[in-house]
Amino acid sequence: MASKVLRAIIMGAPGSGKGTIAKRIVGDFDLKFLSSGDILRTPQQQESEIGKECEKYIKHGALVPDRIINAMVFNELRRFQGQSWILDGFPRNIAQAEALQNPETKPTVVIELVVPFEVIIERLKGRWIHVPSGRVYNMDFNKPRVPGKDDITGEPLVQRVDDHPETVMARLQAYKNQTIAVSEFYKKREILAEFHGRESNEIWPHVRQFLAKLHEPVHENTYK
Repeated sequence: MASKVLRAIIMGAPGSGKGTIAKRIVGDFDLKFLSSGDILRTPQQQESEIGKECEKYIKHGALVPDRIINAMVFNELRRFQGQSWILDGFPRNIAQAEALQNPETKPTVVIELVVPFEVIIERLKGRWIHVPSGRVYNMDFNKPRVPGKDDITGEPLVQRVDDHPETVMARLQAYKNQTIAVSEFYKKREILAEFHGRESNEIWPHVRQFLAKLHEPVHENTYK
């Protein structure tokens, strides 16, 4: 039986298509979307006391402590109380996962995308980004309407230095080492659902079918 409120987490290595799948979930199931990366970029957070404290760590190249990241995420989740949401980029460690286990934020399901590393490395070679918004394009699929320009603003797109193959492999390995414990944490609680594939269009139908059993879809969009 589909539940009224769905609290979901989406996990996946950089380049796994996590952003694409999350966007489709939001579109079909009318969920609120929250990305831990976006939180750090919002003017409201940057101007808050906790945002300014976070900036001090970032400027010195230091890891932002869990207590600060947790506070920023939970401040945003409070706005979604009683609503369905999907969370991207959090939790990244066991301490954060445990902090999320309170009745108001305890996840209903955790979706993990499992894409072969060699596929991700090849995919990221063609990735271009609009830095201010975080919008991502790819020259093999999801091309911008005008080469080198963002579809919405017309501003230039850039290729990140850390999308080079050797750098990507190091990032993928770091992600695996960092999040394997989080996957196990949710697997033990029997709420982890893994979806294997090489492309978002291959994975998406299975994700949608699975979520439809937990939460009634609002739309049935067509994706290319």
